[in-house]
Amino acid sequence: MDRFFDKVKRAETPFYRRVKKLARTFMAPSVPRLPKFLRSPLRFLYEMHFVVIMAWHLFWNLVYRYPLFQARCTSIGQNVSIDRMPFVTGPVQIQIGDNVWMGGDISIASGRILDSPHLIIGDHAEVSWGVKIAVNREIIIEEYARISWNCSISDSDGHPRQADLRAKNVPVFPRDIRPVRICKYAWIGNGSYIMKGVTVGEGAVIGANSVVISDVPPYSLALGNPAEVVMRNYGKPSKTSNPE
Repeated sequence: MDRFFDKVKRAETPFYRRVKKLARTFMAPSVPRLPKFLRSPLRFLYEMHFVVIMAWHLFWNLVYRYPLFQARCTSIGQNVSIDRMPFVTGPVQIQIGDNVWMGGDISIASGRILDSPHLIIGDHAEVSWGVKIAVNREIIIEEYARISWNCSISDSDGHPRQADLRAKNVPVFPRDIRPVRICKYAWIGNGSYIMKGVTVGEGAVIGANSVVISDVPPYSLALGNPAEVVMRNYGKPSKTSNPE
């Protein structure tokens, strides 16, 4: 069978060229153009497809996901919105403020190295889709901070530095677990990693796909691997609430 597929892929003879062409037709069929009279009703069905999906997820959030997640949290504020139920494992104590938004596919994990690790999410903060949070001591996301999609935040490496101890699956030492704080108004760009012991200052911006291993000053722009501050006095609050 493998030899047959190899010959089809190489199209060594007219027969195998015809088989390869036929296979391409089945693998990537062309879509016929729609008659004009079908465009409007099918466009309506297209929109309704997503309306139904969104309505179903909204209903499921209200009657199932949100009550279960609320029960898992130590405290939760008013007007908290979740797109999907976060996956939580370990003894982490979760405190969520008011008007917080959380996307889907969020993972919150903690080991059992220290008692009662804390994840605190302040008022009006946003944690987007695909964010992974590993908390073994304390991670604080202050009010109005925003974590973009596919970011990772961790207050430990998850293992000892010593190679022989890693091979023996020895847990990380408590002294190597250091809290993380993302201060208010900070923005963490998509795909970034915030590592143990880091404080991202008030209003600071972390560029996409950065790896932050040291503190970032307030109102500065940092990016890269490892992230470096490339601009200070960046994004300070406007002097008027309605700039023109």
